[in-house]
This record gives sequence, C-alpha cells and structure tokens, in this order.
Amino acid sequence: MILDLDIGNTLSKWRLKDAESSEIRSRGAVWTREEWRPGADIPNLDVVEAVRISSVARAAVLEETVALLRRQVRQVYVARSTVEALGVVNGYEEPGRLGVDRWMGALAGYQLAGGCCAVDCGSAITIDFVLPGGVHLGGFIVPGLRLMKESLKLGTRNVAIDPESETDALLEPGRRTVDAVNHGIYMAAVSAINRIYSEVCDQQGIALPVLLTGGDARVISRGVQVPHAVWPDMVYGGLEASFPLTFAERAGKMSGAPGVLEPVSLEKIRASLAFSMLL
Repeated sequence: MILDLDIGNTLSKWRLKDAESSEIRSRGAVWTREEWRPGADIPNLDVVEAVRISSVARAAVLEETVALLRRQVRQVYVARSTVEALGVVNGYEEPGRLGVDRWMGALAGYQLAGGCCAVDCGSAITIDFVLPGGVHLGGFIVPGLRLMKESLKLGTRNVAIDPESETDALLEPGRRTVDAVNHGIYMAAVSAINRIYSEVCDQQGIALPVLLTGGDARVISRGVQVPHAVWPDMVYGGLEASFPLTFAERAGKMSGAPGVLEPVSLEKIRASLAFSMLL
C-alpha cells in the first residue's frame, strides 16, 4: 500500500492507495499533530510500503513525521518546492518559499491540462497560474471562507455555508446576521476568484482551464462563472506525478483527475471584464 499525506497547518488528510491496482482503499482527515498514532490518526504502517508527503506545517511537524515513518516504512518521499519540475518553472523569486501544496497543485494541473488556473479553497484561497509551456506566473492568496468569518467575530463561525444552497440564494441580501455573513463572505470569495482569473487571462492573452480543490471547493465552485472542474485529489495528483510508484502513475495517470472543460473564449472574458469595470 501507498500512504499519501497532505499535511496542513491545522488539518491533515491521508489516503491509502493499492500499489498493484492503483485503487484508493481508504482516506481520512485528522488535526495536524507532531506525534502521529499509526492505526488511529493514520493507517497501520504494517501494510504501508511507501509514503509520499506534502506538508505546509511547521518544520518540527514534518521532521517528527518523517522520523516516525522512516522507522517503519522503507520508502518515504517528501515533496519540496523547487526551481523546476515536470516541465514547470517555478515563478517565485525564491522558489523554496512557495507553499508545497500550491506547487503540487500547479504540477498536477499542468500534467492534466498543459496550462491552468489552479484554485485551492482551504483556510486560505490560493490561485496559481501556469501557462502552456510550463511558466508558473505566481499567484494570489486571499482569506478563505472560514478565516473571513472568524475575522468578523460575530459568533457565526460554527454555522457553515450549506454546499447544497442555490447560488442565487447565496447572492441575495441576508435577512439574518448569519445569512448576511455567509452571503457576504461567499460573494467576496467568488468575486475575487472570478476577477483575478479574468484579469490574468486578459494580461496574458490566453484563456486557461480552471481546476478547483480544497475543502470549500464544492460550494465555491457554484459561483465560479467560467467552465471549471473540481478535483479533490489535486495535491495527491502532484505527489503521484512527482513520485510515480504504480504502473498507472508511471504511465501518467493521476487518481480522480477530472475531464478538463474547454475555457470560454478570451473575447468573452475581456467583454465581461470590461463590463464589470463600468459598474
């Protein structure tokens, strides 16, 4: 079995993959900690032959995690943000400072679409752009839904936006404080994504496919105005592409990869952008 770990600052996700069939056997999520409990927080390591890690947690968390795993698992691979990988050139002035989860998303998106806008809707919303040819432009970071809600300190943090809500309802004025907050932060998030996408495509003269991932991708996707696909395993896809271990991975296949929708024309993007500037 292959254990994939996506370690965040507060929440960590894991996935157990069959090394022979490439099937996903199980998955889960736990609060990030320095001392993992195999068999409780993560699967029993007796069945694991290799581990792949993407981590944006504190260095101490990664060090302790790697030390634990290397005592019991033969192969441990740790993803790093590098100057170049898999045909993509890192756009950061200091490549190592790009969050490795963003780097994995950019790599996965490029392998799938040959140029993309990769949006990770987590605690923060990150928006990265990779051009055809592999130039990573860099990206944008804005507060995610939870961080925006917590910043208001109105006692509504535990009332989440219903992912089944109709988009039109989320764009209406709220008639309760909780609704006013939820609709406001939703509008802020989707408006930022839509505007940033349009501005960058206009600047670069190209319409790019859009891929969304992260815990809030499902609800945010309802307000994204251009064709897009939701890929929950996009960071894992970057790990698969960076450290291919199965026959399917070596053939370039990434688990759960969606079909890539054709983007709208650049003319439509520019027309929409010009209209928004008049408002």
